[in-house]
Amino acid sequence: MIGRYPAKLDEKNRLFVPAKLRSEMGDDFYITLGVNCGHRCLTVYTGEDWQKLQQNYNELPISQRSAATSLIFMYATQCSPDKQFRFGVTQSLLEYAGIDREVMIVGRAGQAEIWDAEEFKKFEAENLTPEKLLASLEAIGL
Repeated sequence: MIGRYPAKLDEKNRLFVPAKLRSEMGDDFYITLGVNCGHRCLTVYTGEDWQKLQQNYNELPISQRSAATSLIFMYATQCSPDKQFRFGVTQSLLEYAGIDREVMIVGRAGQAEIWDAEEFKKFEAENLTPEKLLASLEAIGL
């Protein structure tokens, strides 16, 4: 998934799935807690990626199943967009990510992230530097 899409929550805490992400996100996807460079956001997983995440968790020895990892599943919600391609976001997830009304939905390779618009601006300002971009490109082998 790629791109960045400004959006607004409606009065029922629903978001509109951006057209360019619809086919990649699929008919059913999952939203849970996320974090990126120390900033709170929400992470969107496709159904396939969610199943892999669950399998990886279930294969961990019990001693490695931390409370924080469990919270990812406790806060998760399965989403199925309606005919207008809207999906609901739970109040607990909105509170975790500090989301009010204005959001930014961004692609992040195999996942998407949902950010409070102001928090995303801070994230961009901190990370949109030549040094950090170069380090990121080197980390992924470019």
